[in-house]
Amino acid sequence: MVRVIVDGTPVDVPPGSSALQACEAAGKEIPRFCYHERLSVAGNCRMCLVQVVRAPKPVASCGFPVSDGMEILTDTEVVRRARRAVMEFLLINHPLDCPICDQGGECDLQDQAYGYGTGISRYQEAKRAVTDKDLGPLVKTVMTRCIQCTRCVRFTTEVAGTPELGLVSRGENAEITTYVEKALTSELSGNLIDICPVGALTAKPSAFHARAWEYKKTDAIDVMDALGTNIQIQARGGEVMRIVPRVNDEVNEEWLSDKGRFSVDGLKRRRLDSPWVRVHGKLHKASWQEAFVSLARRLEGVPGERIGAIAGDLCDAESLCALKDLMAELGSSNIDCRQDGAWYDTTSRAGYLFNSDIAGLDDADALLLIGTNPRHEAPVLNARIRKQYLHNGRGAFPVASIGNTPVDLTYPVEVLGDGPAALADLLAGKHAFAEVLKNAKRPMIILGHGALTRPDAQAIYEAAKALALQVGAITQGWNGLNVLHTAASRVAGLDLGFLPGPRGLASTNMLRGGVEVLWLLGADDFALDKIGPDTFVVYQGHHGDAAAKRADIILPGAAYTEKAGTYVNTAGRVQRAFRAVFPPGEAREDWRIIRAFSDVVGHALPYNTQEGVWARMASINPVFGTGYEGENTSPQLAAPETAQGEWGNKLGSTPLKPVIADYYQTNPISRASPTMAECSRVYSPVRAAVAAE
Repeated sequence: MVRVIVDGTPVDVPPGSSALQACEAAGKEIPRFCYHERLSVAGNCRMCLVQVVRAPKPVASCGFPVSDGMEILTDTEVVRRARRAVMEFLLINHPLDCPICDQGGECDLQDQAYGYGTGISRYQEAKRAVTDKDLGPLVKTVMTRCIQCTRCVRFTTEVAGTPELGLVSRGENAEITTYVEKALTSELSGNLIDICPVGALTAKPSAFHARAWEYKKTDAIDVMDALGTNIQIQARGGEVMRIVPRVNDEVNEEWLSDKGRFSVDGLKRRRLDSPWVRVHGKLHKASWQEAFVSLARRLEGVPGERIGAIAGDLCDAESLCALKDLMAELGSSNIDCRQDGAWYDTTSRAGYLFNSDIAGLDDADALLLIGTNPRHEAPVLNARIRKQYLHNGRGAFPVASIGNTPVDLTYPVEVLGDGPAALADLLAGKHAFAEVLKNAKRPMIILGHGALTRPDAQAIYEAAKALALQVGAITQGWNGLNVLHTAASRVAGLDLGFLPGPRGLASTNMLRGGVEVLWLLGADDFALDKIGPDTFVVYQGHHGDAAAKRADIILPGAAYTEKAGTYVNTAGRVQRAFRAVFPPGEAREDWRIIRAFSDVVGHALPYNTQEGVWARMASINPVFGTGYEGENTSPQLAAPETAQGEWGNKLGSTPLKPVIADYYQTNPISRASPTMAECSRVYSPVRAAVAAE
């Protein structure tokens, strides 16, 4: 450690720390614009000036390394005068449009001007103006407000991996622009809005809708993928206006995917706000009592083995628990949380988790991707992979892939093959990357749903498991065999045992007419023609998506922003979200709907409160009893029981294909969002052209 004296207070910091980091360790707040703790140091703005004893002039603390015994002064007249001069310089060309700027109330320049501004300007010449840039449907630009801090340039280059912004010209003529006139193509572009310290980059869909101080802010969990990104829901007057990320270094750091941020307008469109009952082939609006009585009558005389339930991708753990209990009361073991028909090793929790945890990527030194496209399936996780690639240096973090991945993952990837045969070659030592994995101290394998939704999914998993054991990806203290889920509800469903019982039917069999009554809990992402024509369908969900059109009874549920709920991310981390607004109309929380119906059908569930549901969830699986933010303590995997020759013969020959065709259209909320529809229109042709090359 290095001892530094900050304003007379000694503080110990790691070697290589900057003066700014030393000052913050001592509890001193240093103003800054260009510095960001997750980006490289630029030293552009000079707002972070401090005085170092025996230095001839103030220094930019963000890029000034500390040394043992250094004395730093943060609040002298020299420092204050220097900061006031910098602030005056930054405000020379800045427009006086704070009353109409969407950044108002969240603007770093506003805050620092309050502390270091003079109130008047000595600048008498004409102010310059900069042409606004069209960055696509998500990010709005007012480039005259830009102070050239270059945070956006560094973010797109370093974090997003899409270097589409740059600084051109010099001096007064310098401006941030795109190299060519085109929209930003990153799935993380919305984070530019958060890191911009002024109002140069703001959210285009929510422009001029509300002020920052008008929002009611609620902590929640993003459900657009399985990463469990920590978010804050900002609402006004019963309407969700914005969704922004919260900092959680173990999960998402401080980033959020564009789909999680901008699909918010889909929450108020195509909503189901009252029960519906189909009479003589047509759906009619009904009361809750009428819908429940109609469903109860339809269930009369139907044996339990002819009733089934399929859960969708956005469900909370509470609704899964309640529906499972109801099905058990009705005598049915036909339940499934896998509407895509995926296969998992459910003999232990480690068989279906991202065992190393998301933060484990920071420790990995080699990576193999099997049947996954993390850029679309989990953009924030993909950024973490890129971060590790940059941190280790070129070539020090080798990444290979098995499967057809038609997009640039933002880091170099060696494609070993498009089918499972490449996995067999690795096991046999026929490919050089096998030695790369063996020589790595902490190799990692990520298995995606491009592999797990195939007929040979079990064989692929067992082969990957055998490879992990062979190359040392599973050792004492390290489990690098990871499953990357795409559905926010999937791990909770597996933890709760929302799977077919000993004689129960899986989702594919239920859809083929294996049941008379089929309960769809937010299950929308499958072809409707798979449902048998004589199957009576109950759809419980929050959007009038495809499945609602096929339903005989519709029960309106609450979206994730409208209920308190528990979600388990792909790494097995239990997290809890809270209600930001109330559901529209007659819609209710899903577990309460199921509980109320259980009374009508004569099989009352043994809980009436959410705390009671939590207790029931904990009795099914202890992971739900550890509180939210539970630790992921996956056990070490055992050696596979199946011999190599057996699974080798079962491996298919067809290529592994990505499971997400359109990143912006993957669930009922995103499909209802005009913003996501516009993104799909803008970006899909671009990606199709890239894939064809």
